[in-house]
Amino acid sequence: MPRLTPALMRALDILELFLDPERRLDAADVSRCTGLPRTTAHELVTTLITRGYLQREEGSLLRLGPKLLALGDAYSARYDLLGEATAVAKDLCAETGETASVALLEGAEVFYIAKAEPHDSLPTLSRIGQRLPAHCTALGKVLLADLAPEEVARRYPAGGRLPTLTPRSLSTLEALLAELDVVRARGVAYEIEESGPNTHCVAAAVQNSLGRAVAAVSLAVPISRWELRQQHEWDELIRGAAARLSAQYGYAA
Repeated sequence: MPRLTPALMRALDILELFLDPERRLDAADVSRCTGLPRTTAHELVTTLITRGYLQREEGSLLRLGPKLLALGDAYSARYDLLGEATAVAKDLCAETGETASVALLEGAEVFYIAKAEPHDSLPTLSRIGQRLPAHCTALGKVLLADLAPEEVARRYPAGGRLPTLTPRSLSTLEALLAELDVVRARGVAYEIEESGPNTHCVAAAVQNSLGRAVAAVSLAVPISRWELRQQHEWDELIRGAAARLSAQYGYAA
């Protein structure tokens, strides 16, 4: 296991309390939610305020500070395809009438960076900024398939069961590795009610100039509408969208 810095971990725990925009907290709430002693929580909060990562509003209440916006801008500059990802998702949604998403792989989770959905879409767990277990989604499967089996195994607990979102979610590393072999062979990944009910998903990888997967694009389709197109048609649609994003990364097929 890598060595971690306890003080930094505590500071990050505090910042992550504010990921919910509806949450209203003061320093005492921070102490209660993190389990930190009040003095420690106050010192960390004061440090974060001084550095611009938190700021006070309405008396003692806290909110995220401007330094995080600067970091977000830097992150966006690094991943300057966020706008293109949004455009691809919107175009794919308009073309198919189905929900389109783009996500990155972070550890054993997918992180959604773009999403477009029709007015009559089914409720889904995913939203921009949402994280879901990679093995429960088509997006995650196609991204994990780009990794060596040994690297996939390192991202999951040894010998343990995988977390599930539905009864159909993959629940063992063995089952996941077998599924990834299939994904590598066909070049796209599928998910049928593994992250939520009544939904069939297909995803393809976005590749960089070296041919490595850096993101993925997906379509989520109600099972009742999946049969309106042939499977190869869904495959072609998702591959086309992924190819558009891949071109922005310098990938040449």
